[in-house]
Amino acid sequence: MASHRRPKQPSRARVTVLTTAAAAAVALSSQAANAAPSEKPTKDEVKAKVDALYEQAEQATEKFNGAKEKQEKLQKEISTIQDDVARGQDELNGLRDSIGLAAAAQYRTGSIDSSLQLFLSSNPDDYLDKASAADQLSAQQVEALKKIQDKQRELAQDRAEASEKLKDLATTRTELGKKKKEVQSKLAEAQKLLNTLSAKEKAALAAADARASRDAGDRVDLGNTAPASGRAMAAFQAAQSKIGSPYVYGATGPSSFDCSGLTSWAFAQAGVKIPRISQDQANAGTRIYSQSDLKVGDLVIFYGDQHHVGFYAGNGQVLHAPRTGTVVRYESIGNMPFQFGVRI
Repeated sequence: MASHRRPKQPSRARVTVLTTAAAAAVALSSQAANAAPSEKPTKDEVKAKVDALYEQAEQATEKFNGAKEKQEKLQKEISTIQDDVARGQDELNGLRDSIGLAAAAQYRTGSIDSSLQLFLSSNPDDYLDKASAADQLSAQQVEALKKIQDKQRELAQDRAEASEKLKDLATTRTELGKKKKEVQSKLAEAQKLLNTLSAKEKAALAAADARASRDAGDRVDLGNTAPASGRAMAAFQAAQSKIGSPYVYGATGPSSFDCSGLTSWAFAQAGVKIPRISQDQANAGTRIYSQSDLKVGDLVIFYGDQHHVGFYAGNGQVLHAPRTGTVVRYESIGNMPFQFGVRI
């Protein structure tokens, strides 16, 4: 006769595990459902994040500009040193010839007299240690060999300096590439965020920015603040002529600008050379710490790390190249954290 056994009941531990897992699954699905509507950031959240990325891009831009300026300076210095070395080598060759045709011929063939060989050795310092050999040479030859010794030392120093600057140039080029990638990365990230917006939201942001970007035909009440100087006013007027020009990182005009590119270009039109980057422009003149003391044409430095600069335009306005996606325009000085003015 078949036996009837009761089905084996799951253990209490197993029931507990299954129950807990089910509860967790329900909780997770509930959280996912609740989180779904808030996954997409709002237009205002996107704008705030994009503005922050643009600011970071501008910080990187000024560092990029600094590295680029250093690269250009090093290239000029290296070129000058290399020219000096070439001229020095020609001079050295002439000095060697000056000890006499016979000695020069012997020097080229390697059969030079032992006394001359001493002076023209790879280590010209031997000359000082073994000066007694000078008795075998004429006074004119001794003087020529002293000049040779000095010129060899000079050339060795020039070559060593060029070598160090070439290493510095390689490092600077690497830094330049990194800063360029950093700027591009920030801009790409900002664009990616903007692409999450609907067409209507994009249109609303564009309209708001268009209202902020006044073109050259718009009038801004700049009051009647006196200019800092005739040169400062000329620079300010040059910047005014570029209202509506697009912001492009690393650009120094005449058709596009970044913030310090605009100010350095404008002062150049007034016949005044100022540094290229905002941090250096912050130290290019007398600092004005009170906004009430600012005059038209003064530079205005913003943010704690001094990465943004513009012109004071009067009546609490600045004229500047704000950031990527904007144009040269007037804006309230209160829209950014004011640090101080600079009177060139």
